[in-house]
Amino acid sequence: MRTLSKRLLALAAAVLSPAAAALNIFACEPEWAALATELAGPQASVTSATTAQQDVHHLEARPSLIARLRGADLLICTGLELESGWLPLLLQRAANPRVLPGQPGHVEAGLWVPRLDVPQRLDRRDGDVHAAGNPHIQLDPRNIQRVAEGLTQRLSQIDPANAARYQARLQDFSQRWQAAQQRWQQQAQPLRGVAVVTHHKDMSYLLNWLGMSSVGTLEPKPGVEPSGAHLQALLGQLKQTPARLVLRTPFQSERPSVWLAEKARLTPLQLPFTVGGAEQAQDLFGLFEVTLQRLLAGLK
Repeated sequence: MRTLSKRLLALAAAVLSPAAAALNIFACEPEWAALATELAGPQASVTSATTAQQDVHHLEARPSLIARLRGADLLICTGLELESGWLPLLLQRAANPRVLPGQPGHVEAGLWVPRLDVPQRLDRRDGDVHAAGNPHIQLDPRNIQRVAEGLTQRLSQIDPANAARYQARLQDFSQRWQAAQQRWQQQAQPLRGVAVVTHHKDMSYLLNWLGMSSVGTLEPKPGVEPSGAHLQALLGQLKQTPARLVLRTPFQSERPSVWLAEKARLTPLQLPFTVGGAEQAQDLFGLFEVTLQRLLAGLK
């Protein structure tokens, strides 16, 4: 009997332990998984639906993702229609009431930041245009801070017993993040005013933060693959409005950017775009460090 009682007590202790009671956080993108880890700490179980090698516009609602979302206490995605091709189906099949839209466990990071490229009209003939504005918000560190503050409030709401810990972790992260931003701003001074070409219109927030400009995209329309005719037209345009760099992400083909770079004498660069997009970009700090290093190296 004593042995059975000890086993029951051990089982109860395991069930009630912090590890067993840890929050399960499901992130749509690696940047939000990294931020959730910063704020929730090792006590939380954090997973990302996508990697830096994937175009988040297009994802299959696989059974493994459904199972992970079914057990989540909190879902954090960018929103702004970025995941509209697969997230609604994932939510439907997971049938988890805690993370449905309108619930505290459903977080859309894009609602907490000032949005760029909000279209004046909506016409499918213009390509894959997002009605609420450009959803690629993660490449402006000021947006990361805004989302960190909103996410901390939401973590505290769904897990009030640990609210003080979340606030303390936010304060620590914010101090380190502000110091890093000051360093990055100084390092990035040579980039101000530099014109670039991008593959897709996914670098707007990065360019806005750094004071850079885009003079064209390899895609003729958002979501439409580069064509020979468009690249030739872009090459002619660059004679009037020259650029220095052509930028792409890890999941975009290098062929059109390399072709244009050779013809127009530009420097082609692959930027990490999100956490995990380069060997040294394994957290949010590394993401911006590598991004700036590559941009600055591209000017030499």
